[in-house]
Amino acid sequence: MKPAGQKDEPFSAKERRPMKCPTQENPYLFTYRNSNYLPSSSKTQKMPEVREGTEVNCPDKDPSDSIPTSVHRLRPADIKVIGAMGDSLTAGNGAGSEPWNLLDVLTEYRGLSWSVGGDQNISTVTTLANILREFNPSLTGFSVGTGKESSAGAFLNQAVAGDRAEHLSTQARKLVDLMKNDSRINFQEDWKIITLFIGCNDLCGFCDDPVRYSPQNFTGNIGKALDILHAEVPRAFVNLVLVLEIIGLRELFQEEKVSCPRLILRSLCPCVLKFDDNSTELASLIEMNKKYQEGTYQLVESGRYDTREDFTVVVQPFFEKVDIPKTLEGLPDSSFFAPDCFHFSSKSHARAASALWHNMLEPVGQKTTEHNFENNIHITCPDQVWPFLSTYKNVQGHGSWLLCRDRAPSASPPTSVHALRPADIQVVAALGDSLTAGNGIGSKPEDLPDVATQYRGLSYSSGGDGSLKNVTTLPNIFREFNGNLTGYAVGTGSANDTNAFLNQAVPGAKAEELVHQVQTLVQRMKTDQRVNFHEDWKVITVLIGGSDLCDYCTDSNLYSAANFFDHLRNALDILHREVPRALVNLVDFMSPSVIRQVFLGNPDKCPVQQASVLCNCVLSPRENSQELARLEVVAQAYQNSMRELVESGRYDTREDFSVVLQPFFYNIWLPVLEDGRPDTSFFAPDCIHPNQKFHSQLSRALWVNMLQPLGRKTNTLDLAAAIPLSCPTQNDPFLRTYRNSNYTYPAKPAIENWGSDFLCMDWSPSNSVPTSVHKLQPADIKVVAALGDSLTTAVGAQPSNSSDLLTRWRGLSWSIGGDGVLEIHTTLPNILKKFNPHILGFSTGTQEETMGLNAAVDGARARDMPAQAWDLVERMKRSPEMNLEKDWKLITLFIGVNDLCHYCENPEAHSAEEYVRHLQQTLDILYEELPRAFINVVEVMELAVLHQGQNGKCAMPLAAQSNCTCLRRSQEDSPEMQKLKQVNWNFQSGVSKFSYWHQYMQREDFAVVVQPFFQNTLVPLNDRGDADLTFFAEDCFHFSERGHAEMAIALWNNMLEPVGHKTTSNNFTYSRTKLKCPSPEHPYFYTLRNSQLLPDQAEEPSNVLSWAVPVAAGLGLVVGVGVVMVWKAMRGPYRKGPPMSLTTASF
Repeated sequence: MKPAGQKDEPFSAKERRPMKCPTQENPYLFTYRNSNYLPSSSKTQKMPEVREGTEVNCPDKDPSDSIPTSVHRLRPADIKVIGAMGDSLTAGNGAGSEPWNLLDVLTEYRGLSWSVGGDQNISTVTTLANILREFNPSLTGFSVGTGKESSAGAFLNQAVAGDRAEHLSTQARKLVDLMKNDSRINFQEDWKIITLFIGCNDLCGFCDDPVRYSPQNFTGNIGKALDILHAEVPRAFVNLVLVLEIIGLRELFQEEKVSCPRLILRSLCPCVLKFDDNSTELASLIEMNKKYQEGTYQLVESGRYDTREDFTVVVQPFFEKVDIPKTLEGLPDSSFFAPDCFHFSSKSHARAASALWHNMLEPVGQKTTEHNFENNIHITCPDQVWPFLSTYKNVQGHGSWLLCRDRAPSASPPTSVHALRPADIQVVAALGDSLTAGNGIGSKPEDLPDVATQYRGLSYSSGGDGSLKNVTTLPNIFREFNGNLTGYAVGTGSANDTNAFLNQAVPGAKAEELVHQVQTLVQRMKTDQRVNFHEDWKVITVLIGGSDLCDYCTDSNLYSAANFFDHLRNALDILHREVPRALVNLVDFMSPSVIRQVFLGNPDKCPVQQASVLCNCVLSPRENSQELARLEVVAQAYQNSMRELVESGRYDTREDFSVVLQPFFYNIWLPVLEDGRPDTSFFAPDCIHPNQKFHSQLSRALWVNMLQPLGRKTNTLDLAAAIPLSCPTQNDPFLRTYRNSNYTYPAKPAIENWGSDFLCMDWSPSNSVPTSVHKLQPADIKVVAALGDSLTTAVGAQPSNSSDLLTRWRGLSWSIGGDGVLEIHTTLPNILKKFNPHILGFSTGTQEETMGLNAAVDGARARDMPAQAWDLVERMKRSPEMNLEKDWKLITLFIGVNDLCHYCENPEAHSAEEYVRHLQQTLDILYEELPRAFINVVEVMELAVLHQGQNGKCAMPLAAQSNCTCLRRSQEDSPEMQKLKQVNWNFQSGVSKFSYWHQYMQREDFAVVVQPFFQNTLVPLNDRGDADLTFFAEDCFHFSERGHAEMAIALWNNMLEPVGHKTTSNNFTYSRTKLKCPSPEHPYFYTLRNSQLLPDQAEEPSNVLSWAVPVAAGLGLVVGVGVVMVWKAMRGPYRKGPPMSLTTASF
């Protein structure tokens, strides 16, 4: 009932179809004759009348002036040879078949093939070869007519119908041999275009053999073929066309209104068509399709095929996403397909050729990934300014290609700086000197006065002129991820101009002026409506130090490494304290030696007469002079200071803030000309400031550094090297910080924690529980407790996330904390746990519920101690875990700092007599109420000694809750200060006698022992001679965990020293093995009696170790206002800062 040539395919026995009836027009059973059917044997292989032609109306179709030697400078007209590899879609199966002629799909219409066909010309047949022939009519290699790959007409179209990726290397071998042996081709000199397209057959068979058709094998097989081309073919541009998104074939297959031979189609591609829509098999296929595409990208973007100047492979992704073309009725348009509904018709071949041509001209990273096949054919012309085929290396002017496909932000705005993706960045800002301000970036080579122009829009870290296509800057890279980025500068002008926006760098600025820049920047971000100060994520780039070095020789004290460190720290401290959600890039400055090489190495091009004006201390010293050697040492010290500051972890105390050192500028490799002179083409006319060529490299290097993990960052910049822009990966999508790099900052020495190694051999307790306190061994202690102020509650021992309140880290407290183990946290209880793991009473964590027997209260004075003693006694009596009568107790009492701070307000209430009286009341309570107790009374430190000079200042002063009035009112050597020192000494003297008070010696199970390690107090200094703030909390007043560890060590060692011979100072040098061990001869804690000293003997003072560098817990009282400046005074005069606040928090 149907004409020959239009009959239905076979159908299954289960399928039911209505019976057809003869019609008046066709009442006969159909035969070949009454169907007007022409058998295939009598048909000629002539081309259809209607073809898909177009026009190429490009004004410039000329080749390069001379044959290019670089594939990155290749024009279309330079191409002389074209070839192709692939499967039946490149072989052209069915491309010229009539819609009714299913058998003709076996015919390979190679002359119509989209990537290499050369039938007729562009006016009737659109193919890549015919497009290129419009630029070079002498093009060769294209295929014509029909036939297999071995036919004469196939020429360099070596695609084989049915081939898979595993067959490509064979095709590549044949293609190379053909090109080498054909007289029409000059194999060494002719530029070649080779297009490779494969993968549909692999996907169609994937479900039958997942291992054979795995993404790894697919990519590996393509790599083998490309390796052959790369190794053997000179002057070649290879198009690697991404495997198409094959799932769209199901739409054509499932639409019943479209006539397709479904059984045949299903047999051609079973793995795509035979499964249900929601099946796991189909989901697996879709995933494999994506992995094929991803693997193709990764193969090429690895740079594996960009090792030669005359060869490249470029991924052309127009098939990455495919929508089946539709008719006006919205049905799949079968006119785009051959009669089997699988292969392309000439209509699709023409549009694929057009899409490929467009891709070849589009910049890498901006190529079309979804071509609309329904559109009419239009041939784009090469850019007249930039007429080259796009590669991974050629860019217009100073632009860059960004290849990253995943440019999405986080699913929700991140709260952690360690989970920050590039697209999450909403604000960019910059601080620094003339390099960041952009002086001379755009200046013409001979225009020296123009170096004064600040080309902020071109600045590497904050410029926003143009786009990444023609201007490479960090903001322009970020704008590829987030088009709404703000904060960048445009145009020219000073920091005060509105177009500078958040580029607050000032020409000539030194580290000392960085604080002012920070303050201005913070104010701008807070007040500008384009910035949501609290919610927007910010990247702030800081580069400073060059101007300091230029003036170093004029005042070596003013521009010392110590002052550089202080100024940089002060600036970063403000950012850390005031700016939420910020990642700060700290960039090294340019080495002085680089500036000297360029400037002095080109006297004919550089203004050597102005050396003393431009950068005197760098350019003026003679080669090999002492001045130059000193400058190099200072420059190294500056860089070391930057590393020390960042690696201290000082700026990693908040979840939403971090400072990362980007070291790409540390070493510069200068290009050298043939005559041996440094290449000045990277510099402005003054030969000092970088020009746009240099800034572009700085931007690329900074971006690459930001994506490199800490510990593996590039610290060298080769100005002449091609620096591709890296992409975040699926496994590492974040801008790198110390945490998401799994990186631990190195220390000097490498210190991971402030724990201690315990080397004592005998940890056993007494054979029986001692009844005498004078026979008390460490393992006999069952309970620990403490009385005191905020130094015992451990306020600020760890950095706090709050700027208003410091946390009480009781678990880290020197005398009572029990967090972790001794190897991690050095505290008195953790030492005792080595002898008795079941000890009770210690504090853990930060909550009051876990404070144990830590009865200390912030701000407490001596008058508060009796109440604390009663509180402690009541806690012990209520404790179900301890045996009040039988358990030995170790109680540490430390108080007095707040009494000294407020002495001058009411001398009588805070006199030494009153101080001693309150402590005596406290000890009386403990004596009367607690059996079996060993009481440590720790002497108060010398606060007044710390008040030396008015030039120091605390790095992060805490808003005062109460003032240390007596220090604030007193000047050095004033009568008030001398009186305060006397009172301080009286406190110590009064307490020291407690060890000898007869009234506390009446019981055999009770002893009071004064531990004097704070008796002589100095400030711990770092390597630069400044106060070492690593011992102190953020407020520069309380102890850090390191300080608590040192106090615990000093207390423990005092307890194992005889009365009268105890150390009265502390050696603050880092060592994990400073803890003393009980001796076999004397395994007990020392008391007056077991020290075998009479009271008058015991009172003899011990000498202070002349080599010791002791510390005071009250450092912040003065470091908050000023630390010991003796070392700085030795360096000579320096510029004084503003008056310091002497206010601090109460203990």
